[in-house]
Amino acid sequence: MAACLSVLCCAGLAATAAPASAGPAGGDDARRAARAVDRAEAILEHATVTARNAARRLEAATAALPAAQKKVATARGVVAAASVQAATARRKADTARELYGTTAAAFDAAQVRVEKAYDRVDEIAAASYMGGNFATINVLIGARGPQDAMDRLGLVDQVMRGQQEDVDELTRARRLARVEQDRAGLAKRAAEEAEREAAGKLRAARNAQVAAQRARAAVIRLAESRKSALHLARSQRAAVLAKYEQAKAEEARIQNALRGWDDKNGGGSPYVGGKLLMPVHGWKTSDYGSRYDPYYHVWQLHAGTDIAAGGGTPIHAAASGQVIRAGWNGGYGKYTCIAHGKKAGRSFSTCYGHQSRINVRPGEYVRRGEVIGRVGTTGASTGYHLHFETRFDGVPKNPLNYLPSCLC
Repeated sequence: MAACLSVLCCAGLAATAAPASAGPAGGDDARRAARAVDRAEAILEHATVTARNAARRLEAATAALPAAQKKVATARGVVAAASVQAATARRKADTARELYGTTAAAFDAAQVRVEKAYDRVDEIAAASYMGGNFATINVLIGARGPQDAMDRLGLVDQVMRGQQEDVDELTRARRLARVEQDRAGLAKRAAEEAEREAAGKLRAARNAQVAAQRARAAVIRLAESRKSALHLARSQRAAVLAKYEQAKAEEARIQNALRGWDDKNGGGSPYVGGKLLMPVHGWKTSDYGSRYDPYYHVWQLHAGTDIAAGGGTPIHAAASGQVIRAGWNGGYGKYTCIAHGKKAGRSFSTCYGHQSRINVRPGEYVRRGEVIGRVGTTGASTGYHLHFETRFDGVPKNPLNYLPSCLC
C-alpha cells in the first residue's frame, strides 16, 4: 500500500461530529469496524506510527459507537418494560395474597361452624344414650286427655325436628368446610405463583438495569477513546505532512529515474505481450487513485493496486523485460521495476513494492512468469501484500486496466 496516503472516509477531525446511525449488531458491527481500521491503515501507511495508531483507535471507536449507542437505547427500553412488568406482577401477587387471606378466613369460619355442629350432635347422642327417648314416651303417657296428648306429641315432634336440623347442619357445615378448604388451597398456590413471578420480574428488571449501566459505560469509554485519538492525531500533523512530502519526493525520483533509463536506452522495442500476467496469487485490498485525507487535509496518490498474500508468496514478472531497479526504495521497501518496451508510443514498465526478498538484479532480463521476489511488508506497509504498479514514461496508471479482469 505504498504511496497510499489518503482518505479516512468515515472519520473527520471534528470531535463533535455525530456518528452514523447504527447498523446490524454483533458480527456485522465487528466486520464494519475491522474494515474501517483497514482503510485507516491503508490511507496513513506513509504517516508516522503514532498517527497510524491514532487512526486505528479513532476508526475502531467511531465504527463501534453507533452500535453501542443503540445498545444503550435498547437497554433503557428493556429496563422500562421490565420495571412495568415487575410492578404489574407485584400488584398481581398482592391481590392473590389478599384473596388467599379472605379465603383462609372463610375456611376458618367454616371450621368453627363444623365444630359447633359436632358439639350439638354430640349432645343429642349423649341425651339418647342417657334415656332421652324414654323421657319422650313418658311425656306422651302423662297426657291428661286426647288434646293434651296431641299438644305433647307436637312438642315432641318439634324437639325431634330440631335434633334432625342439628344433624343436617353438621352435614352442611362439613360440606362447606371442604369447599372453603379447596378454595383456600387454590388461592394459596395462586398467591405463591404470583409472588414467584413478581420476584422473577424484579430480577429481570435489576439485570436489565445493570446491562444498561454497562452499555452506557461502554459508550463513555468509546467517546473518551475517540476524543483522545483525535487529540493524538492533531498532535502528529506536522510530522505526517513531512512524511507526505517525502512520499511525493520519492514518487518524483522514481519517475525521473524511469525516464532517465528510457532516455539512455531508447525505450526498447514495442511491447507485444498483451494482457499482463497476474503477478501474485492473492486478493485485491486497495485500488489505484487519488485520495483525500480528512485528518490532515491533503490529497495523495496511491500509485498502484495492493494485492494481499501470505508472507513469502512468490511474485512473478507480469511480462518479459529488463530489470531497471531492484533494491530498497524508501516507503516502497524492497522495490523492483521492469521495463517491457514501448506501448502506444510510451515506455511501459511494471513495479513491485514491499517485497521481503528480491531475486533479480538491475540489467537482468526476465521472462513472463519468472519468480522475481517474495511477498513481504517492508517499507511503509502494515501487512503482507504486493504493491503493484504499471507506469508509462514513469507516470503511474491504473494497473487494473492491464491485468486480467478476473485478477486470476
